[in-house]
Amino acid sequence: MSTAGGVFVVFEGGDGVGKTTQVDRLCAWLANAGHDVLKTFEPGDTTVGAMVRRIVLDPATGEMSPRAEALLYAADKAQHIFAVVKPALRRGAVVVCDRYVDSMLAYQGAGRALEPTEIEQIARWATEDLRPDLTVVLDAQLSDGVHAKADKDRLESAGDVFHERTRQSFLELARRDPDRYLVLDARASREEIAAQVAERVTQLLEVRIPQA
Repeated sequence: MSTAGGVFVVFEGGDGVGKTTQVDRLCAWLANAGHDVLKTFEPGDTTVGAMVRRIVLDPATGEMSPRAEALLYAADKAQHIFAVVKPALRRGAVVVCDRYVDSMLAYQGAGRALEPTEIEQIARWATEDLRPDLTVVLDAQLSDGVHAKADKDRLESAGDVFHERTRQSFLELARRDPDRYLVLDARASREEIAAQVAERVTQLLEVRIPQA
């Protein structure tokens, strides 16, 4: 599905790779350039989503059916698209999102070892097949990402095999559609990463919003 008059940029990657920092930098850069920009995230950036986030990430939730987990993430995405993303895109904003469909495909599909095509069907249905104009994947070895965190949530505590599967899934998704992805080494400096993202987003804006 088209993003209508707006532009949709997503940051993906493993836990602890610096996505939030780069989302903040890109949003500040866009705002300084005079763009209408919306910063958002998944799961949890709606009232419904906040309740889902508590369930899926709180270690106190305990063991959960992988299918139940996937459906909860899909519910968060459906509400997020309905209440936050689509209204902003309709008004012509640049939407910058920390995680989106690829996280569900990587974590619930590859990580939980569910059938990838089934997970993708659920995710695409929940999001009305709305696809980002650009997905930035910040890639890092496990030792550089989630292992560095001391206070891990329920997914961050899932183990090395789980997180390596998710990492490889992000990279495979990028390999399948290189025109819509930008894969960057998360070990590079924040400034270097931000500059490469800004360069790619500038190219995108020139095509999608020539008057800006």
